[in-house]
Amino acid sequence: MAAHATRLATYADIEALPPNMVGEILHGVLYANPRPAIPHALAASTLGGQLEPPFNRGKGGPGGWVMLDEPELHLGRDVIVSDQGGWRRERMALVPDSAFVTLAPDWICEILSKSTAAIDRGEKLPIYAREKVSHAWLIDPIIKTLEVFRLDGESYRLIGTWHDDALVRAEPFDAIELELGELWAR
Repeated sequence: MAAHATRLATYADIEALPPNMVGEILHGVLYANPRPAIPHALAASTLGGQLEPPFNRGKGGPGGWVMLDEPELHLGRDVIVSDQGGWRRERMALVPDSAFVTLAPDWICEILSKSTAAIDRGEKLPIYAREKVSHAWLIDPIIKTLEVFRLDGESYRLIGTWHDDALVRAEPFDAIELELGELWAR
């Protein structure tokens, strides 16, 4: 939910939230949501389990990436917690020894829920585009879809949509085939 205040939100507002809440500052507005529900967590964990070995460690894939779950991103005045983020190693040779990252990722993934879908699409995607994040994925574990976007100038262009139990080769991770059905609660 958004806090409608007459002043711009600050990091102190995030720090004041209860521990069960995830805070973000998007365009100066504080958004606070509870920790994700289990279908959301399952989709994020399973996706990370499929991508991390071949891309972060190079096991069964090309390597060359730093993959992080729920990185806190400080992008200009915005504070975003994406569900997943990935940086090409040539851009992030060393992982920062801090609680947040100021370097925009090369890829992000947002897992949609009823309470966050409008924010993820309407507030976060334009910030990611502004920061030149090359690839954005939106996963909806309720309707079982993956939408893949590529930055095209100042905005994103939809590259493809997959659903249910599809086997997917989606950029920038098209070197492997993802088992989309593994992301959904059974």
